[in-house]
Order: sequence, then structure tokens, then C-alpha cells
Amino acid sequence: MKKVSRRSFVQTSITAATAAIFIPGLKSCSPNSKLNIAIIGVGNRGAANLRGLPVDKDGNKLDNIVALCDVDDEHTAESYALYPNAKRFKDYRVMMDQIGKEIDAVVVSTPDHCHFTAAMSAMQLGKHVYVEKPLAHNIWQLRTLKKAAKYYDVVTQMGNQGHTTEGIRLVKEWYDAGVLGDVREVIAWCGQPQFQAPRYFLKPETYPPAPAEIPAGLDWDLWLGPAKNRHYSDIYIPRTWRGWYDFGNGALGDWACHTLDAPFWALDLGIPSSVNSEFKKETYPDLTPEQSILQYEFPARGNKPPVSLKWYEGGLLPENRPEWGLDELSTYGMIMVGDKKTLMTGGTPNNPKLLLPKDEWEAFTKAIPKRTIPRVPDGKPQIEWVDCIKNGNVPGSNFEYSADLTEMTLLGVMAQRFNTLIEYDKDKMKVVNHPEFDVYVKEPARDGWVYGEELWS
Repeated sequence: MKKVSRRSFVQTSITAATAAIFIPGLKSCSPNSKLNIAIIGVGNRGAANLRGLPVDKDGNKLDNIVALCDVDDEHTAESYALYPNAKRFKDYRVMMDQIGKEIDAVVVSTPDHCHFTAAMSAMQLGKHVYVEKPLAHNIWQLRTLKKAAKYYDVVTQMGNQGHTTEGIRLVKEWYDAGVLGDVREVIAWCGQPQFQAPRYFLKPETYPPAPAEIPAGLDWDLWLGPAKNRHYSDIYIPRTWRGWYDFGNGALGDWACHTLDAPFWALDLGIPSSVNSEFKKETYPDLTPEQSILQYEFPARGNKPPVSLKWYEGGLLPENRPEWGLDELSTYGMIMVGDKKTLMTGGTPNNPKLLLPKDEWEAFTKAIPKRTIPRVPDGKPQIEWVDCIKNGNVPGSNFEYSADLTEMTLLGVMAQRFNTLIEYDKDKMKVVNHPEFDVYVKEPARDGWVYGEELWS
């Protein structure tokens, strides 16, 4: 599979909505030049993304880390110590205003609700952006990021790490080679009980959560960003914001961009026509469910048949069918049921396997279909992103792709939230059977945090 150059990608993908707007000139960058990179959100995932950036044989960064931005001093000490010469900020808007000319590229590793505003603050100045998954917090933001990537001609990447692995390439190559035949059913599960996983999910002892004193070193107003104002509680940070709808997207938002990436790409699923909440174990109104089952429906795509996709989470597992030959199901997984063969992965696309008797599987591994998709060094999305900036190519999980993957995910989150059927018109970006959900398709933002409206005029 030939790599797509950024110039050809931009020229063929600019939509009619932006065609009349001035497009900044295509930027070039020598493969041997150093990028000046800024990190927004430097604890947890931000620290991991720093570690994932390219290094030489001695472990030294091949590019310059020029700025670190985080609202919380307590969880940033390690990264600050590693890069003492990087300029420090708490507000990325101030960072872009003061030293934007010194920055080439930006990594966004904030909570979900700030992904969009942080990315847009950089893209508006022509900076390349890498954004953690899920790409944004609502559907309008996703569509706007797609427009912005084209308009500002920047190299974009979502950090769903599985998309750069060997495993996801094998899934697509096997499907494209006809190994599975037609796939009409996909089953996926995130089986760990959600609120027994305190690293990312916690239930408050009281509801609403009791107010608490804001810790020293935390700018709570900046942490809230575009989200509506509320009192501080340690139930939200540093990681357990994921379970609250105003900030995160629950287990589905956390895992679908990993677990469903392979079938989404291989089957060219696109945007579903409907998502139905078949089961939900309630929690509090603002909190994502303890357990859930969703049923997605995807229409036919060209010569590919319609697909039904079922998602289980919170300790719920699908039926273990006898024909799969599995003693038990793992905690996380995905199965694509073809009319020729059935394929399984774990919670990420690594190590795909056909569900065959041992001798048949061993025979298959000795005659695997030809590789057609380029591999990424070390399977790291950060390396792919930097390489594409320097060489004029387009990363695999660029915003044109990853926005659609995330839109599929967020439609499921909406069905979970209201425990209902979502019938969706992708062209109009409307929930046709629930027009009152428009406010969740495009959430209001606080003053000072409004971005992207100009791309829709």
C-alpha cells in the first residue's frame, strides 16, 4: 500500500464548505531538521507521549521539547525535571499567544473535554497536532477538527496506539485478501467491571459530589476549560474524570478507539445508521453506566454487506459460541464473524488470530497473505506522526479517519447516556428520532473557550 503524500491528501479532500476560503501554503520540513514540540497535558498520557517521541540510539530526543503546559503542578514534576529548559505554562492559550512562533507541533494529552480547544488553539496557528483518544468530546467538534486539518494544512494524528501496530495491519490484509469472506457481525467487549477499576472510574460517596478545597498548584478554572462551571471535587482528578459525561466518555470512549479500530478500518464501517442501548445498569445522572450493552447497525458500503456490531462493557461478556473453540473469553476482546473464517483480537488489535483448529491455524501462519500496508517503526503513533511531518506523508489515524471512528464511538455514548435508540442522519449530523439531543451533538462552551465557528460560515 503506497503512502499518501500530504499534498495529494489535502488537494483531494478539501470540502466544498472550505473551498472558497484561503488555504495556507503547504509547509515543508527537512527529514533531518528538528521540530520544536510543545506538550499540553504532561502527566499520565502526556508523559507517555513524551516517552514515545523519536529518540536516537542513545535515547536522546531527536526533536526539541520547547514547552510544557499543564494546569496541575503536582502531577507534572517528573516531566518538568526531564526537560528543565522547556518553558512552562498553565494556559495553552497563553502559550500559543506568547511563543506560538517558536512551536512547530503540539501534543494534546488533556482530559477529553479539552481535546478540541487545545487542538484548535494550535491548528489556527498552523501547528501540527497529535491528540489523545477519543479525539473530541462531541460530534460537532469532530467535524470541525476535520475541516480545520484541511484548512490549515497540518499533519494530524489521534493517539489510538493500536492503529500503528502490526496486528491491525494483519487484520486488514487478511480481510482484504478474502480470508474472512463477508463479515456481517462484529462482537466486542470491555469486560472489567467499570467501577471496580479505581484507576479511571470511581463513584462518589454522595451525589452530587461534596465540595472540597482546591489543591495548591491546581488551576481548577483552567482544568474545567470549556465545560460548565462547578465546584472542585477529588472524584474528578487526576484520572477519574473519565466516568463523568461532562469531561469523559466512560469505558466506551476509553476503549472503542482501540477495540473497534480494526473492524472499523478493515470493513470500512463508516458512521452507523443507528445505535440502540439494549441494557444499562444505572448510576448517577451525570455518571457513565456501570454496565451496558449496545447494538450498532451499519448500512451496506459498496459491495460490503450491512454489519451489526454488539458492544458489552462493565463485566458483561457475549455468549461463548461452541464453534469458536474457546475455553473462555478474555476480559477484553473483539470478534469478526465472516462467512468463511472468524477472527479474534484482544482489547487492542495486537495478535489477531483466526478461530481455527490448531493444525489449520498453524498451516495458515505458514502461508499468510502478502503484506500490502507499510509498517510503522516500533509501532508507535508518535513516531509515525513526526515522520509524516518531516516527509510530507499522512498518518494512518489522521483526523479524516479518526474523527469518523470517534463519531461512531460518541453515538454509542449518547445511546448509553439516555438508554435509548439513536437513529442518525450522518449527512445532516442529526439524531432524527430525538431532535432534543442537538445540544449534545454540539455542546455549549464557556466564554473564552469558543473555537472553530469560522470554519462553518
